[in-house]
Amino acid sequence: MGEAKRRKAALGDKYGQQKKFIPWLGLSKEQGDKFVKWTTRGAWIGISSLVIYWVTVRVIGPAFGWWQLSN
Repeated sequence: MGEAKRRKAALGDKYGQQKKFIPWLGLSKEQGDKFVKWTTRGAWIGISSLVIYWVTVRVIGPAFGWWQLSN
């Protein structure tokens, strides 16, 4: 317990606050982790949308075009 008291005395008012991940921007480590989580999720949504679009244009589109021309 002595180490915690020493750290509290050394840090003063900053004791218990989160450490800044990017000090000049004011982001904490938790905020940085949330940003990475959201951008990763957004990237996967974009990749999924691109795959669905590609399948639609490449497979489904020509199939409907062939069906329409044959009737």
